[in-house]
Amino acid sequence: MSRSARLVPAWVSALTAAALTLTACGAGDGEGAVRGTPGGAGVRDPYFPKAGNGGYDVGHYDLRLSYDPDTDHLSGTAGITARATQDLSAFDLDLKGLDVEAVTVEGRAARFHRTGQELTVRPHGGLDKGETFKAEVRYSGTPRTLTDADGSEEGWLRTADGAVALGEPIGSMTWFPGNHHPADKASYDITVTVPDGLEAVSNGELRKQETGEAGTTFSWHTAEPMASYVATLAVGDYDIHRSTAGDLPVYTAVRHGESAKALARLPEIMEWGEENFGPYPFSSTGAVVGGEDDAEYALETQNRPFFPGAPDTALLVHELAHQWFGDSVTPRSWRDMWLNEGFATYAEWLWEEDEGGDSAQDTFDQLYAEGEDEYPDLWLFPPAEPSGAAHLSDDPVYQRGAMVIQKIRQTVGDDTFYDIVQGWTAAHRHGNADTDDFTEYVEQQAPDEDFDAIWDEWLYGEGKPARP
Repeated sequence: MSRSARLVPAWVSALTAAALTLTACGAGDGEGAVRGTPGGAGVRDPYFPKAGNGGYDVGHYDLRLSYDPDTDHLSGTAGITARATQDLSAFDLDLKGLDVEAVTVEGRAARFHRTGQELTVRPHGGLDKGETFKAEVRYSGTPRTLTDADGSEEGWLRTADGAVALGEPIGSMTWFPGNHHPADKASYDITVTVPDGLEAVSNGELRKQETGEAGTTFSWHTAEPMASYVATLAVGDYDIHRSTAGDLPVYTAVRHGESAKALARLPEIMEWGEENFGPYPFSSTGAVVGGEDDAEYALETQNRPFFPGAPDTALLVHELAHQWFGDSVTPRSWRDMWLNEGFATYAEWLWEEDEGGDSAQDTFDQLYAEGEDEYPDLWLFPPAEPSGAAHLSDDPVYQRGAMVIQKIRQTVGDDTFYDIVQGWTAAHRHGNADTDDFTEYVEQQAPDEDFDAIWDEWLYGEGKPARP
């Protein structure tokens, strides 16, 4: 299982402005006239309207953390470098739980206020549109585990010997403050100190590991843009393996005592992925294999997918395909989830076909004929319009999403199909895209074909299409 900015309604801005008139939780010196208006609290995502914030764009997160599994205590300082996209008198960060001790903006103490998941910061004198600024938030406490609308758990998940952070869709706000919506991607430095003898595994490349009086510190760097929901941190007793896939560094962490035989095929799958989807978009790859009780699902955490227990080859293919579809080409809003899951599921079909098993068309035909037996909700709603937040990871998003991809391949033929797939990952590399972007791109690449029936019946249509 793998889990856009619009105008903010006037009442949200009004509530934010009213909150700022209250006595601030943080320190700050007296101010005269403050330029600008508050940024929006939420970007009105159709499924998670409170997620993300308006008025600024984050370029980089610098997270300096310390975690003790014995007490489940996390302390940290989050450095957030961002650019104001409007004149700002205040801006919001998403943070659920944890205690905020101090906030500074450009080195000056800033007033702050908390309501629900909103940490509202009032910088001294405000910020000008186009201004790049750095905010620092010092915080600590016991991180929370969130229960999603579909009943699954995300956020900070305790494990037998540590914890794992899984953020899809909104769980990353349980361990660091930020602009937690996939439309705002950034680079990351994540530095984590844990007790000696434990590993702290995150995204990107391990730049430095050193032991001191406070424990062992691991410094991770992610240069390519990353959505916060695929940021991760795994702390525990892991066996570390370093290798290469061609020229690409491979870093895997496997919970001590777990077997992960499928990881031996990771280099082969990476080569296959590049042949089918285009150049790999990141500077390293790998995996984290935790215990079977650590989580209820795997997740495409960037560079390093997480698996609860040893994955089989199909699941490994699925999560590695997400590095192209979801991690590099990231949905503009959660409504566009099928672009992640439809392509990753279709990658499983392609792998099966290329391994000498059923063709993708065979899989499609079987699903159409008797898919309800295995996937009872297959025709419950169209993939491009999930029926609520609780259904973002349901069968139509995955299986019917993959069927849309196969219908495109059926229509245009293999040569044009692979041109479309590789062109799509290149055109939106490290960016965001939505369903309209995709359908327009397909039509531009195959202008002589008529896709109306595919969009109307398979992508947006209610119920089972009348013909396969």
